[in-house]
Amino acid sequence: MSQTNPAPIPFIKAEANGNDFIIVEKEVAAAARASFAREICDRHTGIGADGVEFLTRDGDELSLVLFNADGSEAEISGNGTRCVVAACAQQYGFRSGRVHTRAGIKTAHVSDEREGVWQVELGMGAPQLDSSSVPMRLADGPRDRVQNFSLQLTSKSVTLTALSMGNPQVCLLVDQFPEDWRELGAQLESHALFPERTNVEFVKVTGPDAIEILIYERGVGPTESSGTGSCASAVTALLAGKVSSPVRVKSPGGMQEVAWSPGEQVRLRGPARIIAKGDYYPGKS
Repeated sequence: MSQTNPAPIPFIKAEANGNDFIIVEKEVAAAARASFAREICDRHTGIGADGVEFLTRDGDELSLVLFNADGSEAEISGNGTRCVVAACAQQYGFRSGRVHTRAGIKTAHVSDEREGVWQVELGMGAPQLDSSSVPMRLADGPRDRVQNFSLQLTSKSVTLTALSMGNPQVCLLVDQFPEDWRELGAQLESHALFPERTNVEFVKVTGPDAIEILIYERGVGPTESSGTGSCASAVTALLAGKVSSPVRVKSPGGMQEVAWSPGEQVRLRGPARIIAKGDYYPGKS
């Protein structure tokens, strides 16, 4: 008996500073999204990506559901959101509107497009600095701010700042990037202190308004860039008095700009580019 081939699912692939995402507008059943994300994000047997953004649209109102490459659902990705906004700008003429995420409603504005690269500014909301928002399991109870917090890992003690940008973030200010940053990132991502796991950034100040970061992303591992990670890193450096706003944030994938003052929302600006469009034929999902 012959098997019926699965119906193809249209997709768009986009990247923001090397952080790549599959954008799917066709409905995929909620119960199948985790396995679908693992399958399509596989870099050998799928399309390959850091995550999948499931998109629904109502005019200039966009709604996103994000799944990481390992099949875990995440609250938000700054770079993933920029990728979706760029795709909607190219496909539907989107220029400004609201984006609904698990981390709340964000604002998006397309400021420019040159040679297929879209410049997108996002209003990311205010950083949440209290331990309950991260969240964290602290033996001595909740804290209003988690800054210069010492934590013993397997091989060494680290000093960190923890906050939420709609998703959990841990930032380590360093003079030089440690050679074992990947191992440290993996230990922090899954540490018992963080019940929902956490994203991790190593942050090096390189100028009065500039930082460089390395990223270990929750559910993905080392990545070329992170929008929310760039925001968290800039906020950490600003809180420490190391830089002034706006902050230029360099990651392995390129440059973004983050502006923030206490009491205000964080604004993230950077590029996004459409890589490919096509039909994906699901196998196991």
